[in-house]
Amino acid sequence: MLKRLLPLSLLLLLVVGCHSLRPAAPSTSVWDVPALNSAPAAEWGGRTGLVQEVYYRGAPYHGKPTRVFAYLGRPATGHGPFPAMVLVHGGGGKAFRDWAEHWASRGYVALAMDTAGCGPNGPLPDGGPDQSDTTKFRNFTDDEARDMWTYHAVSAVIRGASLVASLPEVDSRRIGITGISWGGYLTCIIAGLDHRLKVAVPLYGCGFLGDDSFWKEKSLAEMRPDARERWLRDFDPSQYLGGVNCPILFLNGANDFAYPLDSYRASYRLVPAKYRHVSVVLGLKHGHIWTFDEVDTFVDSVLRGGSPLPQLGPMRIDGDRVSAKVISPVPIKQAALNYTTNSGEWQKRRWQAVPAEVKGNTISARLPGQRPLVYYLSVTDERGLRVSSEHE
Repeated sequence: MLKRLLPLSLLLLLVVGCHSLRPAAPSTSVWDVPALNSAPAAEWGGRTGLVQEVYYRGAPYHGKPTRVFAYLGRPATGHGPFPAMVLVHGGGGKAFRDWAEHWASRGYVALAMDTAGCGPNGPLPDGGPDQSDTTKFRNFTDDEARDMWTYHAVSAVIRGASLVASLPEVDSRRIGITGISWGGYLTCIIAGLDHRLKVAVPLYGCGFLGDDSFWKEKSLAEMRPDARERWLRDFDPSQYLGGVNCPILFLNGANDFAYPLDSYRASYRLVPAKYRHVSVVLGLKHGHIWTFDEVDTFVDSVLRGGSPLPQLGPMRIDGDRVSAKVISPVPIKQAALNYTTNSGEWQKRRWQAVPAEVKGNTISARLPGQRPLVYYLSVTDERGLRVSSEHE
């Protein structure tokens, strides 16, 4: 019987698997970004408290003009110029007034737009495509790419950023973006396309959806092979993340049902190391949640010079111990080694957390002896803010 153990690095390749290589940032895309960077025509509606309704011009759909509905939040006091945030909802979501108000109450101008062809009371007669999976993943030809949902949603978000940038009360050099789930997916694409944006936070969303995702064996599998390949070429975030040139925080749960950690890691590793920040949290809920303090703090640190999140360096192994350097503006309250010895679907793996030792600016822990093994280090600072290393 063979007694020699496989090296840990080889075991990890067997457990995690390999991703197909794709261009990180194509030289061309289906979007005319310079044209989208011009402020669209807008019609302003009623204002309640900090938030005002607005309709602005969208991309033509089946040759007909469209409008995009949004809520714009403004701070209650001050004259600016203010930093600004672009807020992108996920599947089943809409333009959320409360989300715009959340950022306005924090001193930002904030635009929360709809990406499903809807207004405040349901579908618009001149709205773009809806956001059902049937619409997102329908078969299409190259000539029909600009009628696809992703094309319209990305266009609506970039046009929204252009509208915000044109406002006199906004500092156009301090605009960021955050999106939730499908909005995180869109944020990954847009952060690689629109270099006016100075910070990005995709919550849950990522690329490599054809390699592993909720849709791999569902909607993507049901497409014609040529249309699926075209969708992955034009609309998968893996094609654009290599173009990101601003700080970006990837926040996700270890067992997220839609965006599993293998595709997640492959996605964020396309971003240059100097820009990418990671926070993988055990048991993180998936939903339209915009009250994660990690998001607010990260954005503040970039757009307002606020105190940054802690940051973990690369993990290093010495014998049976793993360690990483940590840089934090405040003391670390808790450190942990998070690991799973399960294989198979990422959504079903059982994770365990054991305390890690904090000594100076280094955290370390003993690795368990079981194999296969996937693991990462995480810290929580005295503010309750959570960040992690990349997993191995």
